[in-house]
Amino acid sequence: MPPPGLCRARLWLSRAMSRCVLEPRPPGKRWLVAGLGNPGLPGTRHSVGMAVLGHLARRLGVAESWARDRRCAADLALASLGDAQLVLLRPRRLMNVNGRSVARAAELFGLTAEEVYLVHDELDKPLGKLALKLGGSARGHNGVRSCISCLNSSAMPRLRVGIGRPTHPDAVQAHVLGCFSPSEQELLPPLLERATDLLLDHIRERSQGSLSGT
Repeated sequence: MPPPGLCRARLWLSRAMSRCVLEPRPPGKRWLVAGLGNPGLPGTRHSVGMAVLGHLARRLGVAESWARDRRCAADLALASLGDAQLVLLRPRRLMNVNGRSVARAAELFGLTAEEVYLVHDELDKPLGKLALKLGGSARGHNGVRSCISCLNSSAMPRLRVGIGRPTHPDAVQAHVLGCFSPSEQELLPPLLERATDLLLDHIRERSQGSLSGT
């Protein structure tokens, strides 16, 4: 059973998220950051986006504030970044339909596709490589494809986290759904740190640009 303090924090978050839907936006900018993956399968390569979100939540001091939101079938946490507000989201739906959770949350918080960041695994980059892409096609990623379909837009910024592609095409599914090897796990802490830095730096720059009218 969760401690009373954690229960109170989750109740506060639930009420705060309800107010976000009913009240005008706070001063500053609001962004949604979604870590794509499969719920219940932590530690797999396909869910590395959720691992980044966990690290991001710890960096922002909201790691104990995740609360389930049944409206969008996801775990949400609210955080501040200067004058900006971040809505962190981990879908509770399978990867292929992650977009339903992301689109519903964007609707609840009044956000456009350009204000939604997707964090996901990338087969075509080796483990340890990161790339922040502004919009474009799904490149074969079913979670991104679901988000594009449900948001009716391909404008979402995406942080692509390399997991490497196996040599044999028949091994792709097992590779994606498998857990990181012990040697790969040693690379994860600095990778998650760099991914968080990249995300926060990009969001800060966009927030400052939007607030200054640029």
